[in-house]
Amino acid sequence: MTQTTPITVTLPDGARRSFPHPVTVMELAAAIGPGLARRTLAGIIDGRAVDASDLIGHDAAVRIITPADPEGVGIIRHSCAHLLGQAVKQLHPAARMVIGPVIEDGFYYDIAAERSFTPEDLAAIEARMAELIARERPVVKRVLPRDEAIRIFTARGEDYKLRLIADMPDEAELGLYFHDDYVDMCRGPHVPNTRFLKAFRLTRISGAYWRGDARNPQLQRIYGTAWSDRAALDAHLTRLAEAEALG
Repeated sequence: MTQTTPITVTLPDGARRSFPHPVTVMELAAAIGPGLARRTLAGIIDGRAVDASDLIGHDAAVRIITPADPEGVGIIRHSCAHLLGQAVKQLHPAARMVIGPVIEDGFYYDIAAERSFTPEDLAAIEARMAELIARERPVVKRVLPRDEAIRIFTARGEDYKLRLIADMPDEAELGLYFHDDYVDMCRGPHVPNTRFLKAFRLTRISGAYWRGDARNPQLQRIYGTAWSDRAALDAHLTRLAEAEALG
């Protein structure tokens, strides 16, 4: 018979929840209430940010992260970068994805493409992202052995991802996030579903160099912004328009 270990979770207000076995962050949220579960993006276990699908395997202090939290907005932005990658790969299959970090008020993704993207391309990519968000598809995390991650990115021709893996020789396992046909590599956490990404806008395209070195190949950088809701996005876009008007 398989034995399970009871756990006790301590919430930020000091309340405790006990379970007869380990539970995921999302299961904890559901036990607290269905409304919280619907808003759950991720969690913090003993100070460490984790995905909603990650297991709470021991007695721990846990905080649920929702879009209302500052950390939640950062997770939304990072997940929008991954969604940008999915849209780009669907519209431009030969493009190779490089890195897509969070920055102040938004995110970007560096991309190696056979031709320069145009404003029309940017509009098409944004429209495809909106289509993907509307499907409300799950974002699935899988922690895979290093060799398996290398196999996946080799099969996809993602040579920059392979270079990034080579830069982490001590990592025996790597976190991969799957958006249907798209897969990206990241430490996370990320949103559990694309429905959290509705308040976004792609803003501009610029050039960039691999590793910031002008001796390396030039890449294209697509910038975007993302927020917890439409009101916050609209307020940000208004601030930008007002600042531009003032010169």
